[in-house]
Amino acid sequence: MIDREPAGSSRHGSNMDPSINIPVNRDAITEEVAAAFAESEVIPERYCRPDEVHDGIVVGHDDDEAYELPVVDMEKLLDPELAEAEIAKLGSACQDWGFFQLVNHGVDEQVVNEMKDSTVKFFSLPLESKRTVEIQDNGFEGFGHHYRRASGKLDWAESVILLTQPIQERNPEMWPTNPSSFRDALDKYSAEMTKLAMRIASIMATDLGVDQEALVGAFRDKQQSMAIHHYPPCRHPDKVIGITPHSDGLGLTLLLQLDDTPGLQIRKDGRWLPVRPRPGTFIINVADILEVLTNGAYKSVEHRVLADAEKGRTTIVTFHEAYVDGMVKPIPEVLKLNGAEARYKSIERLEYIKGNFVALSEGTRFLESLKI
Repeated sequence: MIDREPAGSSRHGSNMDPSINIPVNRDAITEEVAAAFAESEVIPERYCRPDEVHDGIVVGHDDDEAYELPVVDMEKLLDPELAEAEIAKLGSACQDWGFFQLVNHGVDEQVVNEMKDSTVKFFSLPLESKRTVEIQDNGFEGFGHHYRRASGKLDWAESVILLTQPIQERNPEMWPTNPSSFRDALDKYSAEMTKLAMRIASIMATDLGVDQEALVGAFRDKQQSMAIHHYPPCRHPDKVIGITPHSDGLGLTLLLQLDDTPGLQIRKDGRWLPVRPRPGTFIINVADILEVLTNGAYKSVEHRVLADAEKGRTTIVTFHEAYVDGMVKPIPEVLKLNGAEARYKSIERLEYIKGNFVALSEGTRFLESLKI
């Protein structure tokens, strides 16, 4: 839902591995950009994208309830008497939608609130303070725009993108120190997201009918990255894009929205479906690697973010990488269970990330090149 993601992801972004020497096109937020975000009376040409805003039919909020995003309850998933039906509901959501909203998720409320508070304070700072963690030339991490497309167009958003797990791969210089609570809040939140992702993966394994380790092991101790986004209100929302349409390039995406501002849309049945933010939930979505791991049983679907005319929107998006024996490929147990042929080529993990970065810059989807 990268909303936008670190490289390879949204590409919601994706992870930048230090061994991958690929320039990442992220532009800095300048004084002129900050002024445009604040006023939005005149839209700079690099943000003007009316044709893209109107590309596709948008299903209204008052339309058919069949277009309401599925809601899955973690408490029911963990209840022996209710689990079977709720797991089936989760599986159906992953197969038919690629997205669901998770309620009663069990994440420490204090940790979530501290992360929310630190995020709001950071984006409220003057530009000079935020630029202390500004992205570097060809850099991946830090404060700046989303990824720039080959067209040169930019998204109507400011973002902090960071590698958060494993701990030894963090780049502390890019972690904000203002507000002073930010680093500690992010550290705790990162740990909570890892636990939640592992729990979700184990339940997905049950739905798929494979041993839990077959799927959980693909996610365990792999990279986690975060994209923390603020979409300023825009007086001309019909002219700008908050996040370019994309599918997430990693394994599993967990999105926390800090407010009730609409904007996220999912492409389903050829139409854009607006997602209604529900308080106290996480929006979970299948990303490209998970589609490969499940041999297409779960679907990674396209989504985008539009700007709101009156209110800003802030989200914290966590991306979890996954692979098997250093390869992005269908899980052998999934193939064996279903007696199916692999529908995706196997590719070495670093080659996958490289390909995803290139596709990200070109506005294409690397997953398509892996389909057999």
